[in-house]
Amino acid sequence: MICREIENRMKSGLLENQITPMLMIDPGVYTKLECCQRTGSVKDRLVFETVKYAIMNCDIDSDTVLVEATSGNTGISLSAAGAALGLPVKIIMPVNMSEERKQMMRRFGAEIIEVGPSDFQAAIKKRNNLVSSSKKYWSPMQFENPYNIEVHKNITGPEIESQMKKLRIESWDFISGAGTGGTLMGVHNFFSENSDSHKFSGRRVIQVFPSEGAKDHGIQGINDGQDFLLDQSLMHEKISVKTEDAKNAARDFAKSHGILIGISSGANIVAARKYRLRNPNRKIVTLLCDRGERYFSSL
Repeated sequence: MICREIENRMKSGLLENQITPMLMIDPGVYTKLECCQRTGSVKDRLVFETVKYAIMNCDIDSDTVLVEATSGNTGISLSAAGAALGLPVKIIMPVNMSEERKQMMRRFGAEIIEVGPSDFQAAIKKRNNLVSSSKKYWSPMQFENPYNIEVHKNITGPEIESQMKKLRIESWDFISGAGTGGTLMGVHNFFSENSDSHKFSGRRVIQVFPSEGAKDHGIQGINDGQDFLLDQSLMHEKISVKTEDAKNAARDFAKSHGILIGISSGANIVAARKYRLRNPNRKIVTLLCDRGERYFSSL
């Protein structure tokens, strides 16, 4: 009965992901507007699918407390899911993440527990301690959960493929930064599982990373201190981007396209353009990972 109550809330449709638009920003450079997801970021894909899966397996019921360690966007998505399900949420995050993201989580009713600046390992440890302390705590475990990869292999990759096919583009490379690594690994695995088809032969997955290093950069949401789910050896190459270049690209995109995007989205744009200059005959898809309102104080 307890499980049924939550299942009925889930069926309201509030945890459904969006098929987000594809936009060409330069010749051969395409961006998928994950800023159009319900809470404004690509993390809705992981969180909503994982929460629904847990509900169907009765891992979440009306007594559950949702908890996660995050730099921000996963926390926003989980806070929204908790609000939709009527469940309390605890979010653990480094103190130096943007105030706007914290405000969004609090508006959804979440409690925020802060750890030291950029100390994701401390956030993960505190989350693990909570989850192990009581069965009432449930977490999507974004940094360790292989379902994070499956979501992007089974949903994000095929969705992009369908959209590019409608644009009559038969082959494309994928470029993005890595937070948990789930998106990059998911798209890589989508390519690999279809590698027998000539259309998928030779496709590349490229990682974007900050020039300044894990502790010193300001591109919130990527390069959080270790690879987590990402297998670096499977990446075709890595492209570095300076924080200030990423911020400038985000600012410029708002003025040229009328869409507010975040700093990691700006980094993806910078990297995609760098890659295109070196590979003018290849088509490129990247993600605009989240909306820019959550970074006003940083931008």
